Amino acid sequence: MSKIRVGVLRGGPSSEYDVSLETGANVLKNLPDKYIGYDIFVSRDGAWHIGGVPVTIGVVTDRVDVIWNALHGAYGEDGKVQGFLEAARIPYTGSGVFSSLFAMNKHLAKDRLKNAPVKIPIAEVLERSEDITEVALRIFRSFPQPCVVKPVANGSSVGVSVVRDFNSLVGALERAFAISDRVLVEEHIKGKEATCGVVDAFRGAEHYVLPPGEIRVPKEKFFDNELKYSGTTAEIFPGNFTKEEKRILEEAAVWVHRELGLRHYSRSDFIVSPRGIYFLESNTLPGLSEESLFPKALSAVGSNLSEFTDHVLTLAISRK
Repeated sequence: MSKIRVGVLRGGPSSEYDVSLETGANVLKNLPDKYIGYDIFVSRDGAWHIGGVPVTIGVVTDRVDVIWNALHGAYGEDGKVQGFLEAARIPYTGSGVFSSLFAMNKHLAKDRLKNAPVKIPIAEVLERSEDITEVALRIFRSFPQPCVVKPVANGSSVGVSVVRDFNSLVGALERAFAISDRVLVEEHIKGKEATCGVVDAFRGAEHYVLPPGEIRVPKEKFFDNELKYSGTTAEIFPGNFTKEEKRILEEAAVWVHRELGLRHYSRSDFIVSPRGIYFLESNTLPGLSEESLFPKALSAVGSNLSEFTDHVLTLAISRK
């Protein structure tokens, strides 16, 4: 019996290029024996390559049976590459075009999730056309402080800052606008960092919920991109939550997954605070590197990346 040919897309033009390379490498490493992996490198300018040779999407789809989308951030998670793959009629892992678009855009996602079973932080979207100093002054005077500044469409905490004074706010806005034309300013919620993954049609459940994890960061630090991959945080699965907190986190993660129309798998992030549980964002293609949260959650339920990749590829090939 011939092996199923899997093209693993990794790299890409987003600021999450390095994380994507690691995710794709780990997927290739953990494919079960019934698959043969093809490393499809996407350069920073969006060109696709196999074995170092530039190729068209048509050439890729002729060589593989299914695509594992290991791209993160813009292009890979915002519906663009999904649109190319849909047009090429090749099955692929992860959410579809419109679900990816909505989930990637933090403002659109939160607007769509305004009836969520958990709280949503107060937020405002800013446009690049606005004068940064003037808008910073307005935000500092009218917005709950401290606050969080983040690009509207990005992941891996790239460009995210917690600010507590006016000068820090100006700098945070400048950094975020260097990445995105639209920036989200959000109230800062103090509490436990929590994350919860969902896998479709796994172990007999329509939406199987992985145990909510707790992310403990060094005191007075924020779980930004640098800290996320530094190895200095404690990521505990299952997390130290009460029975009620665990129930709410699991139900909210499934609710978000369904409400955004996500497919195959996702991971949603929350803050568990004395004021309640707050939804932060949903990841349609969570990182799958050795340092990533999702594989750690799989391990906590006795699974592994090999079983997971086989399951998700089976869903993708069957167009589920």
